[in-house]
Amino acid sequence: MNMTYPLKDKKQIDMVKLYLKSKSIRNFLLFTIGISSALRISDILSLRISQIYDGHKATDFIDVKEKKTGKSKRFATSSNLQSAIKIFIKQYKPTQDEYVFISRKGSNKPITRQRAVQILTEALDMCGLSNINFGSHGMRKTFAYHCWKKGTDITYLMRILNHSSPKEVLHYISVEQEELDDIYVNLNL
Repeated sequence: MNMTYPLKDKKQIDMVKLYLKSKSIRNFLLFTIGISSALRISDILSLRISQIYDGHKATDFIDVKEKKTGKSKRFATSSNLQSAIKIFIKQYKPTQDEYVFISRKGSNKPITRQRAVQILTEALDMCGLSNINFGSHGMRKTFAYHCWKKGTDITYLMRILNHSSPKEVLHYISVEQEELDDIYVNLNL
């Protein structure tokens, strides 16, 4: 399995969002949930409409039972995520029991993990970011990286990601020596 990396530049994230939004609101929502939740792709693809939309508005929280760990996870929906959900609901008008990322093949099943990777790979390619090995796990890493950059306590990230040490988190989000050097320079005591 190849190592995947986060999108470290906010401009890159914005380019991918803009591209996906212009092509498919469903795929735009897939990316937005991925970078807003730290969920694994298997948990994203198993989401049902009732978990993200209460019948009148986007939910304030999304509750899932993680497939990998069996643990319950609850996370608040940001305003960006709520906006993406609203756009999605308005366009698709799904029923509460449907999968969010339903396959267009008419199978009443969600898209596959492989299809999600194809969607993300195409988006990065079209945005000139094909040099980044992103994949579906890159969304989770992007969330964690930007939390870290904004100063989120590493112990919270350990809990969110279910990691056992700060070293594991920093390796996971691909913190480079250059970024560590910036900490010293920017502190400037």
